[in-house]
Amino acid sequence: MFDTKEVRVKVGQSELILETGRMAKQANGAVFARMEGTAVIATACCGSSIKEDLDFVPLSVEYNEKYYAAGKIPGGFLKREGRPKDKEVLVCRLIDRPMRPLFSKDFKREIQVVPTVISTDQINPPDVTAMCAASAAVTISDIPFEGPVAAVRVGYVNGEYIINPTFPQIEEGDLDIIVAGTHDGITMVEGGGQEVSEEILLNAIELAHESIVRICDAQLELRKLAGKEKLGLVEAPAPLEKQQEILDYARPKMMEACFVLGKFTRGAAIKAVKTETLEKFRDSIPEDKEKQFSSLFHDLEQEIVRESILKNKKRTDGRAPDGIRPITCEIDVLPRTHGAALFTRGETQALAITTLGTVYDEQIMDDIEGDRRENFMLHYNFPPFSVGETGRMGTGRREIGHGHLAHRSLSQMLPGKEGFPYTIRVVSEVLESNGSSSMATVCGGTLSLLNAGVPLKRPVAGIAMGLITDGTDSVVLSDILGEEDHLGDMDFKVAGTTKGITAFQMDIKVKRIKPEVMKTALEQARQGRLHILSAMDQVIDKPRENLSEYAPRIINFKVDPEKIGMLIGPGGKTIKSINEKFSVETNIENDGTVTIYCRESKSAEQAKAAFIGLLEEPEIGRVYDGVVRRIVDFGAFIEFLPGKEGLCHISKMSSQRINDVNDVLELGQEVPVRIIEIDKMGRVNLSLIYEGADEAGSSDNRPPRRDSRPPRPRR
Repeated sequence: MFDTKEVRVKVGQSELILETGRMAKQANGAVFARMEGTAVIATACCGSSIKEDLDFVPLSVEYNEKYYAAGKIPGGFLKREGRPKDKEVLVCRLIDRPMRPLFSKDFKREIQVVPTVISTDQINPPDVTAMCAASAAVTISDIPFEGPVAAVRVGYVNGEYIINPTFPQIEEGDLDIIVAGTHDGITMVEGGGQEVSEEILLNAIELAHESIVRICDAQLELRKLAGKEKLGLVEAPAPLEKQQEILDYARPKMMEACFVLGKFTRGAAIKAVKTETLEKFRDSIPEDKEKQFSSLFHDLEQEIVRESILKNKKRTDGRAPDGIRPITCEIDVLPRTHGAALFTRGETQALAITTLGTVYDEQIMDDIEGDRRENFMLHYNFPPFSVGETGRMGTGRREIGHGHLAHRSLSQMLPGKEGFPYTIRVVSEVLESNGSSSMATVCGGTLSLLNAGVPLKRPVAGIAMGLITDGTDSVVLSDILGEEDHLGDMDFKVAGTTKGITAFQMDIKVKRIKPEVMKTALEQARQGRLHILSAMDQVIDKPRENLSEYAPRIINFKVDPEKIGMLIGPGGKTIKSINEKFSVETNIENDGTVTIYCRESKSAEQAKAAFIGLLEEPEIGRVYDGVVRRIVDFGAFIEFLPGKEGLCHISKMSSQRINDVNDVLELGQEVPVRIIEIDKMGRVNLSLIYEGADEAGSSDNRPPRRDSRPPRPRR
């Protein structure tokens, strides 16, 4: 029998169950978490050996979803789960960000947290369950941890807040955020909204913390029942031999170096002071103490910069707390792309390119939540040269996370497929970075979408905000630099329109932020966002009227779903023939939506006319453009509408007598015809349009003259 311990806590309309002692007992900590039909097993392990030279927390989070959890078999050749999907990477980041600050650097052992989704009802999202399970596994383990941490999702549906909404409720809602925190306060927020107000967002965060506290209490209760004694930390090294002398010597020099203008110039000045100080005190700083010396210098820089902002409201580049760096916007920067823009804000620059495609370019998403298709993609690239470094090129977790934030920011403002039936891909190439490149991607993405002619509901801009606080005084910073992010107490990014917020991401490094500070920060962010939008509007404020000549042309129309078969034809014969004739591609949905794609709008219109013609009822007296399909002794069968033929008798081909139909017509010849009769059996009789024919197409059927032959077929 297993020595199983279990705690339960009500979260929203469901019950979260945390259990330990039955599964994965060899891990340092393991928790089996359930919420309705969703279940996650989370484990926490640490290395057996201590690595003295570590000056960071070597934490890895490996969230993974098993297809069997939803009763599915993976697609592809191998039929097993492979490298993490983007969604799994994003949840890894959600778990990592609130937990990482709560591990001590002095533990100096590798830590790995592995939450695995092993059951899902496809109604309740597993990510927040995995976040709570991961924290619980570490909390009951022997790994030192200043937690626990808990997380909930908050939705806003029909004017009401919902804790841990279901997938259908998320789809219906105006707000979808994940909030993580501790007993003391909120540590992380991420999500998006349909242009929600700052007030709605603040209320959602405040409501979330009530549930977070209860989940933290449940984890602490589980630790009392089954927790292990915590391992010890590595004792901090003794201070440097002449540490105070080093600080006294370096401080005045650093107070100048930290405020030199320009990222690289400032970095070089700080490095010069560090090198000079090291050389002066070389005798008291042996090689094995150089890392400790570097850490001391880092703390000195942090102290100087933070003190300047708190006391003098002066930042390292000379701006006021609410100041925003100079902005430059350019469009039409590339000759052959469908839309392109270059957005530069200070020393951060993003080149955004929009490409328009067809339904055949949609991304097929295959995961445990079900198969779906995505017609908007945003890919973010952060090459090492953007920060003046060498390194490996590729897509890592950072690129996926930043791209997802920008995707969420812009997706809320895209038109529906009915009004703009294109697949849209935006690629952001970060060319320079000193500050938020993800928010530069949002701004550049908006410009490139408008430049491509995409009818956005409203332009979107983003801004990164920061905070410096000593517990008593607080200063909110707009448009933060990279060093302000690193040395500050909060990093939050807000994207939205003039009307409201579309995406939000926040990481807090201190235990608690007062609600009034958060309110001030959001208002300052709103003002900054409006400033950036104003600068963007001066370059382009509405979609380009005409799409690029290099973009595909798409025509969208609807037909009766019951008549779809007539458009497709037996074995797809009809749709294939129209596609080949007009050089188009056609997609027909089950609801009767017909979408035609091609390079030229004229061909698309001709194909549309052909499809509509298939649904038309023949009309006596109407003239059609026909094509000769068969020739017989007594006449010719002519296709006057796609898939519909009529007989043109030899007597109805000319005002003169005709002895042989082949003297007048050839197979494949295009000729104008008029319907003169539809008999009781639905058979159609036609006449050629020729000089001297009356409305009924009659003639005296006299012998033909050589010069009266109709023209030869058009090829």
